[in-house]
Amino acid sequence: MAGILNIQLKSLMGDRETNLKKIEHYIKFNSDKKLDLVVMPEFFATNIDYVDNAEDENGGETIKFIQKLAKQYNTNIVAGSVVRKVGDCLYNTSFAIDRTGEIIAKYDKIHLYNYLGGKEGNEITEGKKFVTASFDFAKVGLAVCFDVRYPQMFRELARQGVQIITLPTAWPVPAEVYENEESKKYAREMWLSINRTRAYDNMVYWIVSNLTKEMGVVGFALGGSAIISPTAQVLAYEEEKEGAIYAEIDIQEVKYLKSIYPITNID
Repeated sequence: MAGILNIQLKSLMGDRETNLKKIEHYIKFNSDKKLDLVVMPEFFATNIDYVDNAEDENGGETIKFIQKLAKQYNTNIVAGSVVRKVGDCLYNTSFAIDRTGEIIAKYDKIHLYNYLGGKEGNEITEGKKFVTASFDFAKVGLAVCFDVRYPQMFRELARQGVQIITLPTAWPVPAEVYENEESKKYAREMWLSINRTRAYDNMVYWIVSNLTKEMGVVGFALGGSAIISPTAQVLAYEEEKEGAIYAEIDIQEVKYLKSIYPITNID
C-alpha cells in the first residue's frame, strides 16, 4: 500500500512565504503517516499573482523549498504548479520531485485557461509534451487544471502505463455561482463527477488538488480536492476547508483491473 497526502490550500495572493509555511505545516502535521506522495494545487505559492512572481527555469526558491521538504520527510512530491521563466517565455509547470529532493520531471501545462476573467493564455506559453514521472512506488502522469477538459490526454497517459494521474488545479467559479448555495452545490457535483469519470475511464488512481476560497478577478476557487480509485470510488474528499486529506492506495489494483479490462488497447 502507498500513502497519498493531498493538500487543499487557501493560497494568499502573491504571499509566497506564508503559502510555503502552510505547505510545510500540512506535511509536518501528517508526517506520522506513510507518505509516498504529496500533491499540492496549481499556483500554490502565489495564487494567480504569478507574472510578477515568476521563478527561474528550475522553479527558483519555491521549488528549492519543496525539494528540502521532500528530503526532510522522505516523500515524493508533485509540486502543483509554479510559473517559471525560460528565456522570454513563461510556463505553468508541475514539478515531480523524488524523496532525495531531485527534480525528476517537469510538465508544462498544455491547455491554458482564458475564460471567465482568466488570462492565462495571454501570459503563459503552452506546453507541447505529455509527461510522466517514475517514482519509486508508481508511475505518475502529470496534468494541470484545464487539461481535465481534454480526455484524450489521459487516455494517452494511461497507454504510457501510469498508475496514478495528478491534477493540481486552481479551478474557478464566478462569485455569483460561489455565493449561491444551490449553484455552488451543483458546481461541486459536476466537478467531482468529471474527476471520477477520468479515473474510471482510464483505470488509474486520480489525485485532484485544488485551491479554495478567493482567487481575485476570476472569482473563487471551488475546492473539492479528492483522491479517487480506478473504480471511481472517492477515497478521500474535502469540500471547502483548507487542509490535507489522506488515503492509502493499492497500486496492484490498477494492474489487476487492466488485466481484466484492457482499456488502453481500445480506440
